[in-house]
Amino acid sequence: MTDSQHPRPASARAAELHTALDTVFDQVKETLASLVALPSIAWPSFDQSHVAASAEAVAGLAREAGFPSVEVLTAPTASGVDGAPAVVARREGPAGARTVVLYAHHDVQPTGDETLWNTPPFVATEIGDRIYGRGASDDKAGILVHLTALRLLGDDLGVGVVLFVEGEEEAGSPSFQNFLRTHRDKLAGDVIVVADSGNWKVGTPALTTSLRGMASLEFTVSTLDHAVHSGMYGGVVPDAALAMTRLLATLHGESGAVAVSGLGGETRADVEYDEAELRRDSGVLDGVELIGDGSLASRLWSQPSITVIGLDLPNVDVSSNTLQHSVRAKLSIRVAPGGTPADALAAVKEHLRSHAPFGAQVEFGADEGGSPWRADTEDPVVDTAMAALSDGFGTEAVQVGLGGSIPFIADLLEEFPSASILVTGVEDPDARAHSANESLHVPDFRSAIVSEALLLEALGRAEG
Repeated sequence: MTDSQHPRPASARAAELHTALDTVFDQVKETLASLVALPSIAWPSFDQSHVAASAEAVAGLAREAGFPSVEVLTAPTASGVDGAPAVVARREGPAGARTVVLYAHHDVQPTGDETLWNTPPFVATEIGDRIYGRGASDDKAGILVHLTALRLLGDDLGVGVVLFVEGEEEAGSPSFQNFLRTHRDKLAGDVIVVADSGNWKVGTPALTTSLRGMASLEFTVSTLDHAVHSGMYGGVVPDAALAMTRLLATLHGESGAVAVSGLGGETRADVEYDEAELRRDSGVLDGVELIGDGSLASRLWSQPSITVIGLDLPNVDVSSNTLQHSVRAKLSIRVAPGGTPADALAAVKEHLRSHAPFGAQVEFGADEGGSPWRADTEDPVVDTAMAALSDGFGTEAVQVGLGGSIPFIADLLEEFPSASILVTGVEDPDARAHSANESLHVPDFRSAIVSEALLLEALGRAEG
């Protein structure tokens, strides 16, 4: 194994665990490949038998790992339909020991346009230091981080463990709240490790300590009661497409920063992105300027953002010379830590009402939201996690924010308010989760496994 593939652990114990991992790592990769092969997309428009098969596969792995109690469970959504199956496995610890909940999810995003993939999406393909495939990093690797860390420790474990592998995270976790309430006793723990985030960069571990919340909003702009000929009325009658594009333009100022008042946010962050790395990782084209104000990290982690993610206009190939009478749009709103989705939606709706041009009518449709989160960095468990990550990677860990959202963390805190929550993960800036060519950086995967084993050992030694 080359130096680029093998981290330099900071302690003798970390070195021992890396050596132990060497003996089983080929099996771990084979297991990951078997999970990636299951197209477990929990969206209703896809075949849900694959999600069920994925849950059963994870349950089988939990049984192999020695959990005495392994169940595949569901709970109803708000509409009364059963949600996707989740796996809950429990192993009691010594008397008086902490219980650690290890969370991951076995469902994945759709592949999108498969012609954009360089390898088959549901075939784990190792090229260099990366394994490509849908779910390879988000989040089937998270499942294997948990199970392999436990495998390395064997019976030498000073904590109780709950393995909780959700089956519908990518579909918005519609049954999550009911699941927590229904199965609360099976899920209760003192520390919750959410393995669904990422690291600062390849080789540099991170603990995520803040998350933006999210909200989405559909709305319609109307100027006519029916479409009319653009030649007969164009230049006098305002069409809905013009009104919509003018209205959307008011959501941002000249720099591209959000111009909706009342959304809050901070313009500083504890660490900073290198602009060249950000441009490379995000794929920004040469000559395209970045948007927003303040530090780059703050724009991604602690400031709000608004993105137009849908716009109903005729396709160019079938468009006619017509003034559109009505146009519908959908916004994705990222809520800064400290805000709430309800307040963000209210602020955006008020802005749209007050800025509608030409007296256009604005009608609001479906909306949804998930709360932001900020960790209690004074919690001693945070220091324990940072030390474990630093040791396992052989590089000093950093605390970062995340521009994306994990809305169910607010649900976990509501149900388990005294629990310490640690957000970890195996993704890196080029993992391309949710996109074509999603991949897992193998050396970081190894280090994440060892780091979690070190964390579990440390939690077993510390007082609860």
